[in-house]
Amino acid sequence: MKVQSDSTVSADELFFFDSKQDALPLYESFREAVLEKVPDTRIEVKKTQISFFNRHMYAAVSFAPVRRVKNRPDPFLTITFGMPYRKESARIDVAVEPYPNRWTHHVMIGSVEEIDQELLSWIEEAAAFAENK
Repeated sequence: MKVQSDSTVSADELFFFDSKQDALPLYESFREAVLEKVPDTRIEVKKTQISFFNRHMYAAVSFAPVRRVKNRPDPFLTITFGMPYRKESARIDVAVEPYPNRWTHHVMIGSVEEIDQELLSWIEEAAAFAENK
């Protein structure tokens, strides 16, 4: 389901969190911050993720279990973004190169405080990369 970006969280977005309501405030904070940084964003809700697009998809939110259960915060969200190179940071749980010079990074967050300038700068960079592909 496609959702145009605005300040209102859609019914489809809310339904995505139906079984994980405690993670909704994380998503709402992330969504608001992303739309502030990348206003021309289209949001699509799918079964397993919520995707953020400009010309192409540049980020996604999911419940992908990129850490062992004992190391996962509760609640959590996994933020995924693409870059033309591997971003090095202890905050990045997994980075893979599915295509040459296209790196997919996964960052698990468990608090609103983790939606900080560092994470948002990565999202902005991913959006610029997707826009120029």
